[in-house]
Amino acid sequence: MTISTATTTTPSRAPFAGFAAQLVLLAVLAGTAGLTLGGGIAGIAYGVVLCGVLGAALQRTGMTFLGWANLVTFSRAILAGGVTAMVASSVLGHPVPVWLLVTLATVALAMDGVDGQVARRTGTSSEFGARFDMEVDAFLILVLSVYAAAHYGWWALAIGAFRYAFVAASWALPWLNAALPPRFSRKVVAAQQGVLLALVASGLLPYWASVAVLAVALASLTWSFVRDINWLHRTAVRRRSFVTGRV
Repeated sequence: MTISTATTTTPSRAPFAGFAAQLVLLAVLAGTAGLTLGGGIAGIAYGVVLCGVLGAALQRTGMTFLGWANLVTFSRAILAGGVTAMVASSVLGHPVPVWLLVTLATVALAMDGVDGQVARRTGTSSEFGARFDMEVDAFLILVLSVYAAAHYGWWALAIGAFRYAFVAASWALPWLNAALPPRFSRKVVAAQQGVLLALVASGLLPYWASVAVLAVALASLTWSFVRDINWLHRTAVRRRSFVTGRV
């Protein structure tokens, strides 16, 4: 007997179903956390962009089904939309239940290991799924860094902005797009960011300790990016030297 690992949700319907789920989550949060109008708009805008980009990506890759692993990632993305709405409300001056914000963020972060496990166990690992997972992680960290920055100084926003600055730099410096060698330390640093940001957001630490935790997070991230950029630059120089030598 064989068990199908595909979902019954087709690419054309998955984004619509996901957007409906996003609206339901926002409605629940509006009733429990008291989202501001700005927070609600931020959550809806996030949902529109998320589902629009996902739909375009599915069409471009020609995927027939979203798949169980990608559904887990999609669920994480929807939770990130709830966190976005709550953080936007908080930044706009409306207090939100910290326990609820941290719970949503923690669940989304904890599920990060689930989608990868599902993909490996079902043999459905793909470049699309890995990219989808990475983008959800990056955006959730960005949103949590905005929350931390609003309470502990806007320098903390660099934690979430680092990755997007790297992407922007790669447009001008194509050698930054080269594949990096796998490193366990890179994974540890990436996972650490979400955990430390959630800890700071919880408010369980005194002010000085929260600032110290954010500094550690930023320092480790800076070290990881600098090391990778240095490796990419040295590789690009060697490649140019090799081509020049052949010519």
